[in-house]
Amino acid sequence: MEFSLVGGGEPFLPSTAAMVQQLIDLPDELDRQLNPPTRAYVRDRRAMANTPMDVKEIPSSGEIVLAVDMPGVRAADVKVKVEDGNILTIAGERKRPADDGDDDGVKYLRMERRMGRFMRRFPLPESADIDGIRAEYKDGVLTVSVKKKPPPEPKKPRVVEVKVAGAGEPKGRK
Repeated sequence: MEFSLVGGGEPFLPSTAAMVQQLIDLPDELDRQLNPPTRAYVRDRRAMANTPMDVKEIPSSGEIVLAVDMPGVRAADVKVKVEDGNILTIAGERKRPADDGDDDGVKYLRMERRMGRFMRRFPLPESADIDGIRAEYKDGVLTVSVKKKPPPEPKKPRVVEVKVAGAGEPKGRK
């Protein structure tokens, strides 16, 4: 197939690679349009994006430390668990204080502190000691410490004794 531009003598050939790429991208676009994200998915994505977390590795102890700011959250409203083998999940909910109810005619003039659910997921390395995970909540900061398993000691070579077959016996006799 050949196209020519109006008034120009050079033929214009559409890029085969561009056409193939458009055909490949078409199912993804259709999937996004036909299957929009669920409300739960959108809520969880926002909760993950709005929960700041610092992650550091301490080389001297071989430990990973995660610090998550959670001001105004009760320790009972925080859940720390390991899912799918090695995904550390920190989730919870910041609730409005009970004394802020609508019964007293309280009217917010400005509300900037985010209420609701929060969640963060962090993939742990294969060397993480899942059974040794510790979580501490103090002054609105959750600190989760994950120790690493020590590397396996290299196996010592096994010495196999070599026996001489038939030592002292004539060949061919049993």
